[in-house]
Amino acid sequence: MERTLELIFATSANAKDTIRVYNARADVTAAQINAAMDNIIAKNIIDGSAGTLTGKVGARIVTRDTAEINLG
Repeated sequence: MERTLELIFATSANAKDTIRVYNARADVTAAQINAAMDNIIAKNIIDGSAGTLTGKVGARIVTRDTAEINLG
């Protein structure tokens, strides 16, 4: 099962910007995610098309289960 961590931020352009972390660990905690998001905002390391990141909107884990189908 594939796990993707989505970090959703507010931006200076009054929009939302999402950073996706693929293959997220199953044991990641809310405290770790919160600290990482605070650090990303404080260090001002992301400047995307929607402006600089100014705040946290939310975070979520998206899981995807893939099953191969034998056609032969």
